[in-house]
Order: sequence, then structure tokens, then C-alpha cells
Amino acid sequence: MKRYFDLRVVSIAVGVIMILGLGYWLFTGILEVEKPLIKLAENIERIGLQKSINIDFSDQRTGLKSIAVWIEQAGSQFPISSVDLPKGTRDKTLHLLVNSREMKLQDGEALLRITATDHSLLKNKAVTDLKVIIDSIPPQVSPLSSAHNINPGGTCLTLFRASKEVARAGVMVGADFFPAYTAELSGKPTYVCYFPIPADVSSGSRMSIFVEDKAGNQGASSLPFFIRNVKKFRTDSVNLSDQFLQKMTEFQQYYPSLNGKTPVEVFSYVNTTLRDDNTKQIQQICKKTQPKQLWNGIFLRMKNAAPMAMFGDQRTYLYARQPIGNSTHLGVDLASTMNAPVEAANNGIVVFAGYLGIYGNAVIIDHGLGIMSLYGHMSSIGVKEGQQVAIGQQIGNTGMSGLAGGDHLHFSIMVGERFVNPVEWWDPHWIQDNVNKKFREAS
Repeated sequence: MKRYFDLRVVSIAVGVIMILGLGYWLFTGILEVEKPLIKLAENIERIGLQKSINIDFSDQRTGLKSIAVWIEQAGSQFPISSVDLPKGTRDKTLHLLVNSREMKLQDGEALLRITATDHSLLKNKAVTDLKVIIDSIPPQVSPLSSAHNINPGGTCLTLFRASKEVARAGVMVGADFFPAYTAELSGKPTYVCYFPIPADVSSGSRMSIFVEDKAGNQGASSLPFFIRNVKKFRTDSVNLSDQFLQKMTEFQQYYPSLNGKTPVEVFSYVNTTLRDDNTKQIQQICKKTQPKQLWNGIFLRMKNAAPMAMFGDQRTYLYARQPIGNSTHLGVDLASTMNAPVEAANNGIVVFAGYLGIYGNAVIIDHGLGIMSLYGHMSSIGVKEGQQVAIGQQIGNTGMSGLAGGDHLHFSIMVGERFVNPVEWWDPHWIQDNVNKKFREAS
């Protein structure tokens, strides 16, 4: 009797477990109530002539069954995509291109609707509705500066206006984009763009003003230019002495991975890998610029200093009469007395103060609108990051830190994250003709 009772209890327990399991399977599987997930790669507020839309769909339970995207406007539906999916599809991404003209959408308000349904018996459905503006009118560019006399490796300024508010504005030099910044001239919003000129610029180089509105519509205007001073940059050979190579121990202190290498091996690393790393670091620093002009007038040149190397110099390094490396000099070397004072070339904000590889102890000052100055090889630094400095204010002293063979100042100017010839910025005539005159014409 007891055994019969035990078997009955076991049977009941098994039945209960099976019922609970079936219920769990029904409510977490076929009868699950969780809706699929819809995620857009970006927030969409406006749709222009063409708009790329990337959407991620997912359902980790019963899987996705169908997804659909369309636009509703003035009581009509304009389908964009509709896809039926096989069982087991947990994730799906749609890459869509909306062409408002082909779809015959009207400029104005519309509704972008995105839906996803799963394989549950309940057919759970997720819906995402976005109110959007259809805007198919591209912005027009109105150049305000006509004469663009340029030097290879130098800087150019252009000013322009756009027919509507834009999300992105600047200048294209070949495939490179350099951003413009907004200012107000004569009570009107104006775009100001300082951009670098490639050292190998030619009459066949392409330059244009480029704008893009919030809907993705683009406008452009070619930028006429005249190459004023075609010249070849200097070439030079630098003989490296054993005494100079002993200086490579400085880099071993800052970069322990160089320990154990010969002085020639350290130099080779410093002149190639570290030089490239420093350039990338400087470009990252230059991305954070003030959107307004901080400088005023010509930039100061170091007092009573003789130029030792010029911008664009092509150097070949020799050791034991054998070439062991090359480089392009991206600034001007100025030599005065030892530990001579180094002054800020113009008003600005210190965005870097510290050790910077081949430049040794260095300071970088942001002068606004993408224009920055760099001071390298210093023996001491007298400013800190975030500090405002005035033109002529002492920021340190010259030295021979970094890749320097003697006490001097390495001075560079960067525009749009690129090194340019600093000599132009020391020249009052260049400032007058290429900066001040353009602002007067645009006002």
C-alpha cells in the first residue's frame, strides 16, 4: 500500500513538472510577449535628396519574422523596404538608401515608420515612429573672397556664405576636408576657413568650398587659385657623429622598449616610428581648437635668432658615410644664446605642455580657428595646459631636448592639423594681403 502511494506521489510530481515545463515553454517560446528590438545607427531628423539609413533588428526568443520600413506623408504610404525572414533569424541589419525625389516625397513634415514582428503565436510587433522633415533643396555657396594667391606648403584663407543653415562647411583640397568656422560679418553669418596648401600643389590640384546641410544635401563651389611662388625645397645631408648618437639615451629613458638597442637602432626608430607617432599625436591635439580667433596681427619671430633649418628642408642622415634615414623638416629652427627666452608668438591657449618625442620639451598654443604654434627642444617649460597666454609672454627657454644636436628653438605652425610654412605668419605684408584684405572685402 505504501509503495503504491509512493508511486502515485511520484507520478503526480512528474505531471506537475511536465505541466510547469510546458507552461514555461509556451510563455517563453511560442507565447512569449517580448517585442523585437529596433535600433537606428543615428537619430534621423531630416531626409534630403538622398539619405542612408542603417537599422538593426533583433529578437533573441522566437526570432524575427518580418520587418518593414516606409514613410507616411499627407495620408499616403511610400514603402522603402519589406522583408520576410526565415525561422531562426535572431538579428538582421538593413542598409537603406532613401531617394526622396524618386519616391516623389514633398518637402515638409513626414513620418518614418519602422516595424518588426517575431515568430511568436502572439505575433509581437515593435513599432518605431520618427517625425522627420523632407528637405530636398541643396545649399548654395556664395564665395566672398576671390583672390587666392598661394605658396606651396603655405596657408590660404577663404570666406563664404551659404543659402541656408548647414551642418558641415569647409574646403576640400583633393580628398582632404578642412572645416570652416562661423563668424558674423556685416550682421550676416559667415564661414571662415584657413586651410593648408600641399607642398606639391600644382595648377591641376583641386580645391573647392564644400557645404552639407542637416538633411545631407551638399553644395560646392570651385576655388580659383594662383600659385605665386613655385620653388623647390632645400635638400641637405646631416652627418651624425658618435657624440650626437650618445644623445639617444634620452629616448631610452622615456621609451623603455628601446633599452638594449644600439644608438643607431634607437635613432632609426626615433626618426621613423616615433616621428610618425608624434605627428599623429599633434594632429589629435589640433582637433581641439577654439571656434573663434584668439590671435591678433603678425606672429612674433624669436628675437635675435639665426635660422638654422627651414620649413620643407629634405634631410638625409648619414653615419659612417652611409645613409641611415630621411626626414622632412616641418618648421624653422632658430638659434640664439643658450637657454634663451621663448615667447608666445601670439595670443592663445596652451593645449599641450610636456615631453613630445622628437620635439623634446614642447609647448603647443591654440590661436583659434584651427591655427596652432609649436615650440620644441626647450630646456624648461614655464606654462601649463589650459593657461591663457599673451603675445610676447615667456613660455620657457631654448634647449636641446628631443632630436636636437644643439641649443635652439624648433618653431612650427599648424593649420587644419597640418604643418605649414611659419614664415608667412611672420610677414606683415602677407597678413595684410591674405588675411586683413579678405575680411575687409567680405564685410
